[in-house]
Amino acid sequence: MTSLHNINNTGTASSLLLEDYVRTHIACPPHKKGKAGRKNNAKYLPKSHDSPFGDFPPEYKKNLRSSQNLTGRGANGLSMTGRSASPTKSSSPTKVVPRTHKRSGNGGASSSLLKGKKPPKAKAPKGGAFKKRQIPPTQFRRFYDRGDLPIAVEHKGTGNEITWKVDEKRLDYHHYLPIFFDGLREKEEPYRFLAVEGTFNLLQAGGAKIVNCIPQLIIPIKTALNTRDPEIICTMLKVIQQLVLSNELVGEALVPYYRQILPVLNLFKNFNSNTGDSIEYSQRKRLNIGDLIEETLQLLEIHGGEDAFINIKYIIPLYNSVVLS
Repeated sequence: MTSLHNINNTGTASSLLLEDYVRTHIACPPHKKGKAGRKNNAKYLPKSHDSPFGDFPPEYKKNLRSSQNLTGRGANGLSMTGRSASPTKSSSPTKVVPRTHKRSGNGGASSSLLKGKKPPKAKAPKGGAFKKRQIPPTQFRRFYDRGDLPIAVEHKGTGNEITWKVDEKRLDYHHYLPIFFDGLREKEEPYRFLAVEGTFNLLQAGGAKIVNCIPQLIIPIKTALNTRDPEIICTMLKVIQQLVLSNELVGEALVPYYRQILPVLNLFKNFNSNTGDSIEYSQRKRLNIGDLIEETLQLLEIHGGEDAFINIKYIIPLYNSVVLS
């Protein structure tokens, strides 16, 4: 397990890019390279706008189905190749034969003493506690598309970084920090990279200004955790750890909001895969939800003061203290 007092979150956004490349180009069949996982995630992602200023009017959008029917003819009756389509031959009407029913006199009605096969029992419906939820649209994307955020991507050979047009320490944290936290549930680039990397940069440079912003960060944290998406949950857990370590007063300031943050962690606390003797690479990459939740709870207890453990125990009964033991 990673040391609680020396958690290195540098390169968290870059590691997400690497994991996407490994999943879509390396650890997938050759005929699905670059496409693996896109269809499954597309139904949960929010719909993007047609432009930074909103959607286009309906009359401006081209509708191909109105000009082409299913047979490939155009609006003037010509086929797509320019030739006139040959008329289809009218098929003769088929004679409808009345269906023979049991004991109707139209056929030999057979009977048997053999009992028929019992219909299969209906399976119990699933509760869907671990099922992914729809990801709500973020304010971060809207502000970035309009050019209201003083950030830009700086491409380097060893990895991308963020270029701040204004010094982070001079920013209004009450305005910008909740916007970056709201963008942590993004799964499309460049929004995800900018939101994750920008959040860590603000937390490292914030200091005492972060404590006053805690009430505004609870709703973005809760919304991201309620998506039940393992990738978003792992990212948010790393951000919460960095948030607790950013200032010594943040841990105690988070205690009144445990009821909004911890219920989802209680669901995924034992969300580990039984790999047997094989290697669990997600632990090295810090993508194992169960281990990240345990680290986060221990940090919250250590830095949350004397009332932290009893509040964690109330929501997560299976948690064992690392301070009292």
